[in-house]
Amino acid sequence: MEEPLTEDMLAELLEAPDPRAFIKKAAHVPRDLSAYLNELLEARDLKRAAVVRDAGLNETFGYQIFTGARRASRDNLLKIAFALGLPLREANRLLQAGGVNELYCKNRRDAIIIFALSHGYTLQKTEEELYRFGETTIG
Repeated sequence: MEEPLTEDMLAELLEAPDPRAFIKKAAHVPRDLSAYLNELLEARDLKRAAVVRDAGLNETFGYQIFTGARRASRDNLLKIAFALGLPLREANRLLQAGGVNELYCKNRRDAIIIFALSHGYTLQKTEEELYRFGETTIG
């Protein structure tokens, strides 16, 4: 599950004699959302049903996201990130695996979510903060 940091990969690219050498070595395969979700469940010893429930997702829809049968919106992936208790880096990896934009601190709403993830807020507390700041809630 551990993936090299972008900064480390950038340093390797800049030190490579040519781009081909870096690309051959770093052959990055896009992360599969379903596989990543299941890795996260296993690493945290959590049950899919509990995560889907804590994320406030419909049981069938949540199951389809975890099996790869359905795509999830950015907000639904954020709900799952909070339900899994992910730190910021892993939440961004989850978003990336889901084919949506990572959190961006120059966006006011994203900045609140970044702060919440970094401080271990629950989904409910994050929703309250978003509401307090007049931002669209996640759910």
